[in-house]
Amino acid sequence: MSPIPVPDPDPTLQAYLRLSTCNVSDALDRLHLEGAPLGLMPLWPGCRKIAGRAMTVRLVPEGPISAVHGTLRAITEARAGDIMVVDHEGRMDVNSWGGIAAFTSAQRGLGGVIIDGVTRDVDEMKSLGFSAYGRGIIQRSIRGRCAFGGHGIEVRLAGVRVRAGDLVIADDNGVAIVPQDRLDEVLRIAQACLADEEKIRDWIAQGVDPVEAHERVHYDRAGG
Repeated sequence: MSPIPVPDPDPTLQAYLRLSTCNVSDALDRLHLEGAPLGLMPLWPGCRKIAGRAMTVRLVPEGPISAVHGTLRAITEARAGDIMVVDHEGRMDVNSWGGIAAFTSAQRGLGGVIIDGVTRDVDEMKSLGFSAYGRGIIQRSIRGRCAFGGHGIEVRLAGVRVRAGDLVIADDNGVAIVPQDRLDEVLRIAQACLADEEKIRDWIAQGVDPVEAHERVHYDRAGG
């Protein structure tokens, strides 16, 4: 078996991994950017936090290309460390991902998957340590029930635009999307948001009135 590719360390991704999706969402709010899709959660207990560049996939109700074959082709064209982002328009009656896709992704060193839909084979993903985020779990197969609509294209996660190469981060709180041309700006503000929260905790621990602690950093107005 070939060794699993290990991506070169990316300082920007490492910095994002030190934040939570809440910090990133706060930064997006401050910049008036849409980037917080709703309803997407970790799909197995202990699912680790992930951050990486998006390799996008769209699944559609009908078409000439097999959803299975198309998804596997997209995986083979992704780079080590990439996160698969699957737009299935929130469909809940058929799986959008599965064990073979997860195994192939893990073998190629991909970082995880985020699905606007449901998956099956979560036991296999758990055994692989392959992180999966989405709307839920199902046993029903994708075969013959949808088709492949393309990869490396602009897609939507719960209505939020995602382009191939955008940064995606997911943790116990949900998912956040950062446009690739705003990475440094969002990172700087998200780090400041985290620092403000740490100050508030320290002040409260020292006996400062909680309302005053919030007012010191204008916490209620941070999204403006």
